[in-house]
Amino acid sequence: MKGKKAGAVLLLLAVLAAAVIAAAAGGGIRSREAALFQEKAALLREYALADWVRLELGSAPAGEAGNAVFFSVCDGTARASVFTGTGSTVDEAWDSAEAKASAALQDGETEPRWVKADVVYLSETVPEESLTQSVRQARQEFFRYGAAFDSGFDTALLEAELNGAKIYDYENGGVSLKALNRYLEKAGRTPLEALPSAYTLFQCAGWFCDEDNTVYELSASGLDYGRRKVALLGADYVKERILSASAFLESQVKEDGSFIYGWYPRFDNEIENYNIVRHASTLWSLLCRYRLAPDEALAENIRRTIAFMLENVRYDSQGRAYLYESKSDEIKLGGCGVAVVALTEYMDVFQNREYEAVCKALGEGILTMLNQDTGEYRHVLHGDFTPKEDFRTVYYDGEATFALCRLYGLTNEDRWLEAAKSAIDHFIRADYTQYKDHWVAYSMNEITKYIPDNPDYYAFALNNAQKNLEEIARRDTTYHTYLELLMATFQVYDRMMDNGGSTQGFDLDGFLRTVYIRADRQLNGYFFPEYAMYMANPARILDTFMVRHDGYRVRIDDVQHNIGGYFLYYTNYDKMVQYGLLTSAGIY
Repeated sequence: MKGKKAGAVLLLLAVLAAAVIAAAAGGGIRSREAALFQEKAALLREYALADWVRLELGSAPAGEAGNAVFFSVCDGTARASVFTGTGSTVDEAWDSAEAKASAALQDGETEPRWVKADVVYLSETVPEESLTQSVRQARQEFFRYGAAFDSGFDTALLEAELNGAKIYDYENGGVSLKALNRYLEKAGRTPLEALPSAYTLFQCAGWFCDEDNTVYELSASGLDYGRRKVALLGADYVKERILSASAFLESQVKEDGSFIYGWYPRFDNEIENYNIVRHASTLWSLLCRYRLAPDEALAENIRRTIAFMLENVRYDSQGRAYLYESKSDEIKLGGCGVAVVALTEYMDVFQNREYEAVCKALGEGILTMLNQDTGEYRHVLHGDFTPKEDFRTVYYDGEATFALCRLYGLTNEDRWLEAAKSAIDHFIRADYTQYKDHWVAYSMNEITKYIPDNPDYYAFALNNAQKNLEEIARRDTTYHTYLELLMATFQVYDRMMDNGGSTQGFDLDGFLRTVYIRADRQLNGYFFPEYAMYMANPARILDTFMVRHDGYRVRIDDVQHNIGGYFLYYTNYDKMVQYGLLTSAGIY
């Protein structure tokens, strides 16, 4: 949450005190960088050493080390430098850590754009065997404890350091000595000859100061550990996340219209395994961005990405079109579907019919993969249009059906709607609610626009969410498609109410509560600077979305799905509030 800036007198006194500390540490005349750091440290001190924090700390929260404080300093272009201080009181620990950071900044090589203060508030010493087992049993990157490798915290790393530099070894358990020493050596610290027989695990209360000297309190526990607290996930706040993440996607568009596919940001490694289906779906996100903030440069990027996609469309001898994946020499049903979705979205945004012909040709291709008697699809063809696989992933069914509904909306030709009805009847018979599929939710939202009086459709669409609400609410990862599923379902519910339908036992309160839970949890996958500062190149991935449990992966489709869910949250926010969103979420 945003905090107020310190008063001028208090700030001046704090900075002067910090200067004395730096001089005592051998800093002499402060560099500009050290002075900027001390200004931010003074602001952080006002929050981190407030009376309520002191009451929470206890006598020795860091065990034998007494009290422990960490300062993380980052210029936004390289991994943060972290400095640790200990003492018999939290003030002594703070002064020690601040003096170390100030001394290090005297060389003027690091701009303290971001400064984060972490104060240890709980710790426990455990044997090596216990740590090994705990890490092995945890989800990747989800062991959220810092670790001291000695009782005095001489070598101690924050959770964000340990996970950000891949020091925790989730496959074998415990700590990788090789990764640890590589990290220590790069930080100019003394490597360890061997791992200890016991560790002190700890968690911190944290505060982050940004480039504008605004201080944010960070969560001290739970799944959002280390992330800034957000008092209200309102429409304006979500819109900012959409715009920033969409700007990231736009920055990834290359001259030929393809995207830089993704990044593993811990070591700034590019992901090169391109996927044309995900290219097509990512187009949708850029169009959402255009709806919120249109500009011609963005429009040109959108046209280039469409042109690249169309270069990968193949036509058979009868003029039917398919999206072709060259690396595997195959045609995927889902690719044909999301290509239609992207192109119809473009035509709706720009109010033209530029791609109607190719959409209809792609629709013809989809029909060749649908058995309209059973409503079942064939999922994959060879590049020469011959059958390859009947089934690849259940998501293809929803993508293709969504596209058929979109084609009906574009052309008003009944054959597209009849084909979509065949597929949806199969969804109902085969109980596709078991898959928790967001694309099925999109399909049901789309078809009920054109068939608004079928109670079976409403019952199935709502059950697709309600049957899975408990699991969706409980899921610990960001699982970005869940918010899309919920938001598409909300639109179905609202349409049903507008058409005089029955709630059919739908738990609206539980549903809205789950919407807010997922929208908030999705922020755990947003690269706020307090997360990004522990990556190799923070500037590259700042203010976009990642998947923590896959090495903090940032891939175009990850970003697209996050934007998709938030875009629907934003556009439906006021209506959800009218239905009771904030009351259900316990906001007020």
